[in-house]
Amino acid sequence: MRWTLRPKPNNTTIANLAEALNVDEIIASLLVQRGIETFDQAKKFFRPSLEDLHNPFLMKDMDLAVSRIEDAIINQENIMVYGDYDVDGTTSVALMSSYLETITSQVATYIPDRYAEGYGVSYQGIDYASDNDISLIVALDCGIKAIEKVAYAKSKGIDFIICDHHRPGDVIPKAIAVLDPKREDCEYPYKELCGCGVGFKLIQAIASKRGESIEDLLIYLDLVATAIGADIVPITGENRVLAYFGLKVINQNPRTGFKAMLSQVKKKTLTITDVVFMLAPRINAAGRMKHGLHAVNLLKENDLELALQYASEIETYNSDRKDADKSITEEALIQIKQNSEEDRLTTVVYDENWHKGVIGIVASRLTETHYRPTLVFTKSGSKLAASARSVKGFDVYNALNECSEYIEQFGGHKYAAGLTLKEEQYELFKRKFEEVVATTIDKRLLTPEIMIDAKMELDQITPKFFRILKQFAPFGPGNMAPVFMTENVKDTGYAKCVGADEKHLKCKMQKNGLVIGAIGFNLGSKFDLISKNKNVKVAYNIDENEWNGSVSLQLKLKDII
Repeated sequence: MRWTLRPKPNNTTIANLAEALNVDEIIASLLVQRGIETFDQAKKFFRPSLEDLHNPFLMKDMDLAVSRIEDAIINQENIMVYGDYDVDGTTSVALMSSYLETITSQVATYIPDRYAEGYGVSYQGIDYASDNDISLIVALDCGIKAIEKVAYAKSKGIDFIICDHHRPGDVIPKAIAVLDPKREDCEYPYKELCGCGVGFKLIQAIASKRGESIEDLLIYLDLVATAIGADIVPITGENRVLAYFGLKVINQNPRTGFKAMLSQVKKKTLTITDVVFMLAPRINAAGRMKHGLHAVNLLKENDLELALQYASEIETYNSDRKDADKSITEEALIQIKQNSEEDRLTTVVYDENWHKGVIGIVASRLTETHYRPTLVFTKSGSKLAASARSVKGFDVYNALNECSEYIEQFGGHKYAAGLTLKEEQYELFKRKFEEVVATTIDKRLLTPEIMIDAKMELDQITPKFFRILKQFAPFGPGNMAPVFMTENVKDTGYAKCVGADEKHLKCKMQKNGLVIGAIGFNLGSKFDLISKNKNVKVAYNIDENEWNGSVSLQLKLKDII
């Protein structure tokens, strides 16, 4: 790990904000690092308001999308809500279809089969719409590159509205409306919405025309918050407002499907991290192991008994997913070793028998061992399909673009993407991808980085300090949980390795007579370092530890030097 201490902001700005808010200078410094320099900006940050959501009609084509949906409802047309099979896609479909069903009964849902159809808008989906007299498809979390598919639908008399958040190509599909804040000609003020967020803006626009208020749409924000967390979009600006209110819904009035999935969870208040690690993998497991429609059905179900049955099935898929990703990760690591590729700047591995549903997770796992841009390929029909993952600071989407001569199609983001290519192009692509990364990556990015927000002493960690810190949530990209550093601390002598394979470290840190408990996940290897009564420096988040009904503050260790 390389530790990077963020530059301390301007002292005068910090002092002025600390005085205005009546907080200590560490809190003020954390706020200034996040671009918050005035009392009013801090008020917006600490007290997110629905009034801070932008007018949906600022998004290009929004008026066209709303008008076409209104016409479809008036003319009693059949509408298909179509979405990707991951969390962002399935929550989008659940959101859009359940809202439209409050206005018209003529709504069908469609999620492509990951294996038979692959990612995005499919010809099979369009044929299904044609066979069922569907004249309008609303595509969510996909479609921005579906030029030929949209033209094919048009030839069959089917209109398209696209709600996407992925980067457009050079050409925009000729749909009735293309809602994507990342369009160069779209002046929407916030560019980082997820697919479900774009879908929410569309229902917000439809609702406003029907005289409904934003409060009427609060019940849908649990889906939006889940998609924001799962899709790892920045939790800034509008996303922060949507996530904040969505978490309130999850904790106070969760939909029946969420209740069913969380029926075994003892935790009273869920954070966005809990949503990412508890709800998202289960929703994802349906599309990975079986079919994404299972997740949509669960998210829309109102009968608790039926929802519990669906949740039980999804639990089985999730268990199967865990087994598959563990065994494939092990096989991939062996392949890297056998090919003597440990010292490359990229990981590119392939096995025709690997489960397509988990290659994205495996790519993420491999970056934990070999920290570098990673692609995991498997066979998909007559082609090879891959999931790509990157390291912080490196744009894998741009790198793939440089290899496009060997790729059939690709799409995605800076840090995650998907692609397909012909089998005979695999070795050529692999060589080219390594060349592109070798010539463009800053080698420092190949060592994981811990960004330290501030130095502090143990006596500054007080209940009041933590109470204010908690109000920085929800945390995520653009607003990560603050990381602190304390130097010259020692273990009290009771450190031990814990967990099934003793991978984790439990200890108590002391300095100047003050003692605080600490837990370091996956830091068992640091036991020898701190057990010799040496002075160390620690990087950590501040967290709460609940044990036998009592709550105490603890350090959640990220690294020890």
